[in-house]
Amino acid sequence: MKILITGGAGFIGSHVAEAALTRGHRVTVYDDLSSGRREFLPQAEALTFVLGDVLDARALDKVCVEGFDACIHLAAQTMVPYSLAHPQKDCQINLVGLLNVLEACRKHHIGRVVFSSSAAVYGDNTALPLSETEEPRPLSPYGLTKFTGEGYLRLYSKLYGFKNTCLRFANVYGPRQGAGGEGGVISVFAKALVKEQPLTVFGDGGQTRDYVYVGDVAEAVLDALCLDGFNIINVSTARETSLLKLIDAFSEIAEKKLKPNFAPARAGDIYRSILANDRCRRLLGRTPATSLREGLAKTYRWFAAEGKELSK
Repeated sequence: MKILITGGAGFIGSHVAEAALTRGHRVTVYDDLSSGRREFLPQAEALTFVLGDVLDARALDKVCVEGFDACIHLAAQTMVPYSLAHPQKDCQINLVGLLNVLEACRKHHIGRVVFSSSAAVYGDNTALPLSETEEPRPLSPYGLTKFTGEGYLRLYSKLYGFKNTCLRFANVYGPRQGAGGEGGVISVFAKALVKEQPLTVFGDGGQTRDYVYVGDVAEAVLDALCLDGFNIINVSTARETSLLKLIDAFSEIAEKKLKPNFAPARAGDIYRSILANDRCRRLLGRTPATSLREGLAKTYRWFAAEGKELSK
C-alpha cells in the first residue's frame, strides 16, 4: 500500500510510519515539524518526507497528486489546556486542516482515511467503561473539534463512498511523546524524573485514565486501513489507572520514592476515563498487548537516554 501520513513525524505518527515500513508499505510523511522531529523517522528508501502544513491546501493538493491508497490523518492540536486558551487556533488546525485533507483526498481519489479522534469526545461520563455508542459530551474545544471531525468523516463516507475509520484513542503514551514541548502526563512525569524535578499533580490524584502504549496504537491504526464503510473504534486497554498509582509504578521503575506536589484541578479535565475495547477486538482482531509496567519502563528508558543526549 502507498500511504500518506499527516503529522507523521510526531509522537504517534512516527511510530505509525515505522510500523507501516515494517509491514512493507510505502510511506509519505507530511509534517510541518511544529511538534514532530525529522530524526524520529527512519532513513528508508520506502519513506518520503514532505515539509508542509495541513492549513496549506495548495501544498496538500500538490502532494496528493502523486496518488495514494490511503491517508492516515494524525496532524492535530492535541492539548486540552491550549484549546481552552486558544479555541480559534484549535478549531483552525483540527477542523480546517481536516477539511483540507479530506478535500485533497476527494479530488485525488484517495477514498480511505483513518482519523485520530480521542477519548475527550466523551467528556465526564460516568457510564464506564465507555463504549462507542455513548453520547459524546466534550468538555473542551479540543474534544469538540475531534467529535466534529468524526462527523465530517461520516459525511464524506456517505457522500463520496469513502472508507473512513475514526479511532478514539485513550491516553496514548510512550517514547518521543512531548519531546519538543508539553506532552501527556506520563511524558511529563518521565521528564521530571530524569531531571530530578518534583512531580506536580493537578487535583487530588484520584483522576484515572486508560493508558495505552503507542506501539499498540500504531498497529491498530494500520489494521484499520483494511476496514470498509464508516467506523468509530476505541483504542484502549479497558483498564483505568489513577495518577497516584501511576506515580507508584514510576517509583518502582526509577527505584525512587516519589512524593508529588498537589495543585488545583485544571478546567476541562475529565476526572475518570476508561474506554471499552470490545469493538476493537471484533473489528481489528486485537487489543493492546503492552502492559502498563512494560510500557512505562520503555518510556522512562527513552527519556533517560534523551536527557543524556541533550546534556552533551
